Amino acid sequence: MNRKAIAWATFDWANSAFPTVVSTFVIAAYFTQGIAPDPATGQAQWGWMQTIAAVCIALLSPILGALADNGGRRRAMLAGCTLLTAMFTALVWFAKPEPSWTLYVLVCVCLATIAFEIGTVFYNAMLPEVTTPDHLGRVSGLAWGLGYAGGLACLGVALVLLVQPNPALFGLDRAASEHVRATVLLVGAWTLVFAWPVLLFVPDPPGARLPVGQAVAGCLADTRDLLRGLPARPNMLRFLVARLFYTDGLNTLFAFGAIYAAGVHGMGMEDILLFGIAMNVTAGLGAAGFGLVDDRIGSKRTVMVALVCMIVLGSALLLTDSVTSFWALAMALGLFMGPAQAASRTLMAQMAPVGQCASHFGLFALSGRITGFLGPAALALVTTATGSQALGMATVLVFLGLGAAILATVRPVRG
Repeated sequence: MNRKAIAWATFDWANSAFPTVVSTFVIAAYFTQGIAPDPATGQAQWGWMQTIAAVCIALLSPILGALADNGGRRRAMLAGCTLLTAMFTALVWFAKPEPSWTLYVLVCVCLATIAFEIGTVFYNAMLPEVTTPDHLGRVSGLAWGLGYAGGLACLGVALVLLVQPNPALFGLDRAASEHVRATVLLVGAWTLVFAWPVLLFVPDPPGARLPVGQAVAGCLADTRDLLRGLPARPNMLRFLVARLFYTDGLNTLFAFGAIYAAGVHGMGMEDILLFGIAMNVTAGLGAAGFGLVDDRIGSKRTVMVALVCMIVLGSALLLTDSVTSFWALAMALGLFMGPAQAASRTLMAQMAPVGQCASHFGLFALSGRITGFLGPAALALVTTATGSQALGMATVLVFLGLGAAILATVRPVRG
């Protein structure tokens, strides 16, 4: 790979610390257990915060993507989003374990989440310019694998140096939860330290830079035309709808997999943490390995293979009573989670018209966020109606199947 491709791929390593440490493992738990009045209230508040963030991301992503295409300032906008993500994340350090800090934490994490997700729009749009069309799959897969590795590496540093030591290192006060709060400073620094190569070595594409006012006016018109024109581009529209369904399924699997493991197979907190780390390792290996396959068989086929394998393995996983079999099937399923996501990014890069990549990755972000409530809602309804966690989790397979069925009708064409 060339220098630009390597620099681009390392941004995934830098960027993945935020969702791993803040959104999933450490800060989400700290908020619900240490700041909110009680865990149930905290879970609800965290969920509403994520919903607000998702709506903002869905509304802003296409518009800001079009603005980047019109104004030629994609790298500057990525730098701005990266700085905002690091800043709002680091500000959580001041949140003491008291209910009075609830709104403060929710606002900081909400703004950091919005900046993080919008930054990925500009980052993903760079993919076609850092490598040749024949190598898009392997570069995207490698980057996605580095993302899993980077998130786990940052989590490991946080656990070993900050969360677990007792007494805490660096003079941190455990009674005030400073050993947990310090993880946001680590994430902010991690993001800034490892994000700079893409900003240095991947310049904006050549072309005129419109004045800001003209670029804003143009981006609004382009976004409107882009959305109105989708019915005349059935392959792009079907791809976005397919991704809407299988991304809902994947996100629900990420959110409720540990809950299912705990409820059905009696896993404790340490086992669940180990399970989550192992799943991320297999997903990263799968993303990197399938990147090579992607360039040979095509991105659409790679996504299809990944979805079908997840449906088959997921069905077996829900039917097994053995903890050993559950672990083996879950690790095998993890191998296909990363490829489904990485190859989807490659497919969008291949189908987006030249010069409109950022705006189309704005649509890509929109399709991944606009119906993010459907998967959890379906799971909750079925679980409540049947009293079965397995049947509730089976809704994930339905979403993956719907996405695969729609994707099967897509013909990957550019423009």
